[in-house]
Amino acid sequence: MTDRDEFAFFDFQATEKSASPRTLLNYRDALAAYQRWRGEDFSNWRMATPDDFRDYLFALMKQGLKRATIRLRFAALRSFYKFLVLRRGLARSPVAEVLLPKPERGLPVVLSITQIDELLAMPLRGDADKKSPPWLPLRDAAILELFYSCGLRISELLALDVKHLDFIGETVRVMGKGAKERIVPIGGPAISAIQRYRQQAAITSGPLFLSTRHRRITQQAVDQLLKKYLKRSSIPFAISPHKLRHSFATHLLDAGADLRSVQALLGHASLSTTQIYTHVTKERLKQAYDTAHPRA
Repeated sequence: MTDRDEFAFFDFQATEKSASPRTLLNYRDALAAYQRWRGEDFSNWRMATPDDFRDYLFALMKQGLKRATIRLRFAALRSFYKFLVLRRGLARSPVAEVLLPKPERGLPVVLSITQIDELLAMPLRGDADKKSPPWLPLRDAAILELFYSCGLRISELLALDVKHLDFIGETVRVMGKGAKERIVPIGGPAISAIQRYRQQAAITSGPLFLSTRHRRITQQAVDQLLKKYLKRSSIPFAISPHKLRHSFATHLLDAGADLRSVQALLGHASLSTTQIYTHVTKERLKQAYDTAHPRA
């Protein structure tokens, strides 16, 4: 077993590629899963053949794993073998020629405008928790308003500082994937919510959204607040920041926004990534037609 190859690979990913902890964990899990499947037959990564990985692919498909899960595992294996070829002298990758199932193109789950209105109103409804700072509901309201107003990724929202906001120009400067910066307009309700929160929490600089300990808010905290307000609402499915992003894009297209503009607002590098929302819009139109037209 070539432990040195694995160690070198993970060191390369952590130091040279600056891979996130989650990415490193996915890679470790993928390599370990293949080794478990091989069992006693596994002796050396360098001895594996394309047929070994074709058999592995077939076994995963028989288990009924989702295509996305299978593709994720093989992406890790391909990255590992690419490293062995480029940095460790392996002649060729046994995974490179394995044909994977095409990714599933499921339509994004989108909240209706009524559901969005209900969710955004949740933080300021009901009695406040006396153990929490009085500005906490205002912070949560500002977070939800900004997610829907700008279609931000969770990582983009967490990284926001006060200096990134332009209240006069009603825009926010966002650092997206690949360190690509974009300027996104902010709607009036979101600006008002942020200003109320900042005034109550006395925030003048530094991170925009704070924890109760006055540190930058974490993704776990955002996930928890979404779960909390979901329980209080009538929305019948789980909510994530990405569902709010999906809803932002779909509602813009429903209202007549052009695809290129939505692509720029979302920070998508490729128009094909944005086009999934046109399918959502068409499906919603079809449903409305089937429901309303007397001869549908």
